[in-house]
Amino acid sequence: MIKGFGGVFWRTNSLEAVKKWYSEVLKLDIAEWNGTVIKPQSDNETIFSFFPEKDSYFPIEQQVMLNFQVENMDEMIKHLEQVGVPLAKQQEASEYGKFVWIEDPEGRLVELWEK
Repeated sequence: MIKGFGGVFWRTNSLEAVKKWYSEVLKLDIAEWNGTVIKPQSDNETIFSFFPEKDSYFPIEQQVMLNFQVENMDEMIKHLEQVGVPLAKQQEASEYGKFVWIEDPEGRLVELWEK
């Protein structure tokens, strides 16, 4: 019955700064209505997963973690270096792919994933 996610929505105290950061750092084309439409590509997957409240995978005080799938992690890391965004967690590789974390302007961890 479910076709996919319809959107991810959250509140921010720093609307313009957060919009600018996501636009510059993740290259999301943020429109005047304060959002964007990300159209899935054929090799894209969206994972929907629950974590126990005390799970240590991401900070307990952060209720939700965004995960963006990227085409090329090496290119993404170069871009992050160019725009001055440090990695909050160094690259890890597993049978699921490559992962890094960065922090947005409000301190939320964002995970980047190359499948």
